[in-house]
Amino acid sequence: MARPPHARERVLDAYEAMLISDGERAATLDAVARAAGVSKGGLLYHFASKDELAAAMIARLERLGIEDVERIRTAPEGPVEHYLRTSVMMDDDLDRAIIAATRLAQGGSTAATEALHRMREESAEAIRPHVRDQAALDLVMLLSDGLFFNNAVDADGSDDVVPSGAELDALVALVLRSVAS
Repeated sequence: MARPPHARERVLDAYEAMLISDGERAATLDAVARAAGVSKGGLLYHFASKDELAAAMIARLERLGIEDVERIRTAPEGPVEHYLRTSVMMDDDLDRAIIAATRLAQGGSTAATEALHRMREESAEAIRPHVRDQAALDLVMLLSDGLFFNNAVDADGSDDVVPSGAELDALVALVLRSVAS
């Protein structure tokens, strides 16, 4: 039987979920404590302020980003193909952390903005040796951004704006031919 998450992680998970669904303003300490099923005192034991909670969310993003860059570098299918295919959201820990950090950035968090920029630059550096030039790298990075964004705004999949299956295969193949070094 899986061990239940510690209260600190439950609070951080609740904060992340609230950021994603309701935005930074709605994610008050009281609301997060309720959503996590802890008292406000229990929340404050782990996070003395909303700033500490946001810092922990950004630290989670940074940890997941480091793990993702390692997966990009070591992907059997190659960094470019891996990066593009994983740009279509799978509702995994990294996807949720990116969206939560984006909500913090939209609320004015410089730390979240900087963490998101660092993560993107580290991904680009992992891909750079596998493309012919800066324009090719820009193509990969911007296509990835577009896949992620369109998938995020079409969360229920009703608009079919993000290619999948054979369409995604064809798009990835086209990009690979275009960017090869």
